[in-house]
Amino acid sequence: MKRREFIALLGSAAAIRPLCARAERPLERMLYFTYSAGYRHDVIPLSKAILTQLGSNSGVFEVTATEDTSEFSTENLERYAAVMFYTTGELPMSGAQKKALLNFVRSGRGFLGVHSAADTFYTWPDYLDLVGGYFNGHPWRQAVTIEVVDPGDPLVAFLGNLLQIEDEIYQISDFDYRGSHVLLRLDHSSVELSKTGVHQRFYGWPLTWTRSYGQGRVFYTALGHEASVWQDPRYQRLLSNAILWSMRRLP
Repeated sequence: MKRREFIALLGSAAAIRPLCARAERPLERMLYFTYSAGYRHDVIPLSKAILTQLGSNSGVFEVTATEDTSEFSTENLERYAAVMFYTTGELPMSGAQKKALLNFVRSGRGFLGVHSAADTFYTWPDYLDLVGGYFNGHPWRQAVTIEVVDPGDPLVAFLGNLLQIEDEIYQISDFDYRGSHVLLRLDHSSVELSKTGVHQRFYGWPLTWTRSYGQGRVFYTALGHEASVWQDPRYQRLLSNAILWSMRRLP
């Protein structure tokens, strides 16, 4: 082989090596926590299967599902890029475990809450600061119209301006509207506002939002009660986008 050809070959190998390194980048890990101290949703087993498949399809992340609170230690959480809650009630987490979770997010990792994650930790004010609002009743379980508040946001841009979906619709109290970026909101013209249990607030009925917590990224969606929602490709894409965004891997 001529010297010039040998040098060219070395150059092309050097150019290829970084591409190979990127392709072999280890998968990010997400901890999916589904402990139910209150009402337990029937859809949890299906949600685990779907999230696992979404991770496999992404080629970017994999999902570890658990109800073991011992995962919430500083050492254990180092293995994860994000944590997702589908939980209810006052979870049996120690003060040290709660602190580890908050520090995990503050340090730049992701936290995602799905549906009843807002029906969790009412007696822990720091959790409200993390997630941005609390569940306050679900007067509607029906087909509704949802407004895409920011159709330019990459998490929801694929949805257009409106979508119709059938689900259990949460109301949110104590909503941090100043610190949250609302992505989806109930179109109140699609429901009966005179129904018993409806609470009208100036910020309406936010259903999906993002926020910051320290250096970390937080995502919450109130949708996800019904199996049909979890099986909806639009919902799956929303969750995939949110997971990647929380990990800073959204294209």
